[in-house]
This record gives sequence, structure tokens and C-alpha cells, in this order.
Amino acid sequence: MAMKIRLARGGSKKRPFYRIVAADSRMPRDGRYIEKLGTYNPLLPKDSEERVKMDVERVQHWLSEGAQPTDRVSRMLEAAGLKEKTVRNNPNKGTPGKKAQERAEEKAAKAAAPAEDAAE
Repeated sequence: MAMKIRLARGGSKKRPFYRIVAADSRMPRDGRYIEKLGTYNPLLPKDSEERVKMDVERVQHWLSEGAQPTDRVSRMLEAAGLKEKTVRNNPNKGTPGKKAQERAEEKAAKAAAPAEDAAE
């Protein structure tokens, strides 16, 4: 059975609240889970201690059993010092799209044209 440590969404519309749970990877996101490991409230300020609460011992137990944390949960575990920090690098994510590059080229061409006229 492939185990995951992931977020299960709760809360009302536009007021998210998440439970950190250990669940079978085949179960739906908000469906059945094996154990609740903590909570995450993204509406609180980032420096608040109430934002992320975890039962550290149980999280370590599930990690030792082979449970794989999702990306967001692994970031929380790194912040708590339970997991080594991994290097993330996606240089293509920040590059502008094709249309934005075309607009930038047109803008540069328009800016260069008056400069050439003034030089003559």
C-alpha cells in the first residue's frame, strides 16, 4: 500500500483550512485517511506558530514506514527540521511566454528607432 503524507482540504468556500494526514495514495484528496498528523491554516500570518501544527513523533513514524510527503508537506517538514532541504531549480518557469517575448522585441525596436533618428 503506497502511503502519502498530504493535505486534506476543509473549511468553507474561500476560507481554506487543511489537515495534514497520512493516507493511502489511491484515496481521494478529502476522502478517507489513516491518521490525522496536524493542521495547516494558510490564512494566518507566516510567522504565526498556529499556522502549521504537526505531531512530530507521528510524522517521523510514518516517514520511517515509507510514507512519501507531497511537495507542499515536504516544504513544511523542511521548515520544521524533520527533513533535509532539497534544492529546487526550475529555470524555465520564470521565462516569459512566446507572445510576451514578441512584445518585448517590438518595444525594444520602437525604442531603438528614435535613438537612431536622433543620432543622424
